[in-house]
Amino acid sequence: MNERVFLDYTQQQLDDAYDQIVYAPNRDQIAARGKRNSELARERLGEPLRLAYGPGAIEQLDLYQAKRKRAPAPIAVFIHGGAWRTGHARDYAYAAETFVNAGAHLAVPDFSSVEEAGGSLFVMADQVRRAVAWLHRHATELGGDASRLYVCGRSSGAHLGGCVAITRWHKDFGLPADTVKGYTLCSGMYDLRGPRLSKRSRYVGFTDEMERALSPQRHLERIVAPITLLYGSLETPEFQRQSREFAAALQAAGKPVQLILAPGYNHFEISESLGSPHGVFGRAALAQMKMGTHSNFR
Repeated sequence: MNERVFLDYTQQQLDDAYDQIVYAPNRDQIAARGKRNSELARERLGEPLRLAYGPGAIEQLDLYQAKRKRAPAPIAVFIHGGAWRTGHARDYAYAAETFVNAGAHLAVPDFSSVEEAGGSLFVMADQVRRAVAWLHRHATELGGDASRLYVCGRSSGAHLGGCVAITRWHKDFGLPADTVKGYTLCSGMYDLRGPRLSKRSRYVGFTDEMERALSPQRHLERIVAPITLLYGSLETPEFQRQSREFAAALQAAGKPVQLILAPGYNHFEISESLGSPHGVFGRAALAQMKMGTHSNFR
């Protein structure tokens, strides 16, 4: 019963370390607040443009455009989380004002859940990569600057953001190697061994190929842009370890990386802070984009 199955974890401990509700009992409260804050943001900003980045019905994105359009705007792409199972672009409008008030566009793609994808994370990774590629190709017509394209993500969306960071842009999309200029990834998973051994394997069809190919920490040589990693001190032990070890691996490989520990935040509280340019996540995302938190914010 107390047999160690991964690192120093028993099976129950490992399952708990990949189950946010065990460590963040206010999850549902924060989710409800996020939906309401997204409704309020849309009332203030108006409905986003709804654009197709691919042929699938789900392959569309919400685009919130910068308020000031004196020049092509940087583009931030936010990849939502939800344990690879849940989440919709519409529910993350609360983050839009952080970016549009600072002079940037925010794109939030929708993509399949892992269950809709038949248990495959490959489908999801392909969709978010294609969304980023589409935005790069269409940046000019959207009033955006293709040379200032950035990615941020949270939780399983941070994992998918890590998959974007190891994309072979030139080989697979015919785009520049530095298609994305920087990443801000919050509370993510960057090596899939732990999740594979946890109860998440009940709905993700992990294979050796999937674990290898979609573990960003195992492909450091492909990473060409700066990465900022964030996690809260009240996260599960595995989500803390994943961020620390990915940061250490990036640093050892000579890659530009910043690790930010947010004291007193759990997994959902730190995500919510993307909704403010002064929140730990919002400030980090704007800093990665080299944008201030005050000049355009009202």
